[in-house]
Amino acid sequence: MNDATQLPYFHKRFYRRTPRSVPMARDFGRKTLERWNLTGRAEDVLLCVSELATNALLHGVPVGRGFLLHMWLLDDYVVRLEMHDSGDGRPMARTTTAAEERGRGLMLVDALADTWGVGERDPGKVVWCEFACAPPKGKA
Repeated sequence: MNDATQLPYFHKRFYRRTPRSVPMARDFGRKTLERWNLTGRAEDVLLCVSELATNALLHGVPVGRGFLLHMWLLDDYVVRLEMHDSGDGRPMARTTTAAEERGRGLMLVDALADTWGVGERDPGKVVWCEFACAPPKGKA
């Protein structure tokens, strides 16, 4: 496989601070996985795109700003999502009760992704997660 930083192994998109950005990010993720011919864990990846985009909107994007979604295809068919925002704070998965309507996003990411974490950027942070995927048919 070629270096993951060269197209078509890296795609990014900027989204404004609006609820419409979440389904747009999910659609971008779906199209990117299709371009890479990776479908085996698509629902896990796309649910995490939705959760990280929602978290960026609710907690990480100040008024007048937006967020960036980076998608990488790394060696051995590992898909890496990175959600870049300019907000303060360090997100953490937390325990919720059945009555709470919110607060499960990072619990889902933790359950679905092989690994995830938070990194720094100036300004803000990067929340990332990775998924080991099966190679496309004929590429094993």
